[in-house]
Amino acid sequence: MKIRTMMIALALTSAAAASRAAAQADGKALYDEHCKKCHGVVGRPPKTMKEKFPKIYTFDAAFIAARSDDSVVKVLTKGKNEDMVSFKDKLKPAEMMAIAKYVRELGSKPHP
Repeated sequence: MKIRTMMIALALTSAAAASRAAAQADGKALYDEHCKKCHGVVGRPPKTMKEKFPKIYTFDAAFIAARSDDSVVKVLTKGKNEDMVSFKDKLKPAEMMAIAKYVRELGSKPHP
């Protein structure tokens, strides 16, 4: 009986660990998939996007200083004007938060 109980406990522990790992979203991968096209590889929009959307943000130190993770998630959830669509139907809240944290990383790096 003890062995069976130990095996069940081990299985539950393994399943919980796998679930936590799956729940941790990869901010860089999500950014690359959903944001990079417009905001650029390092958070600096390409020239074509700047021309098409003059108000598009560059993720630099000034951007990060003026915003929290929650404010980035809010923009991802609601969109911004007609220039940026909402991602509420494409991303889960944890994925949006992972992107926000990655955007903060980009903003902490120097931009040429």
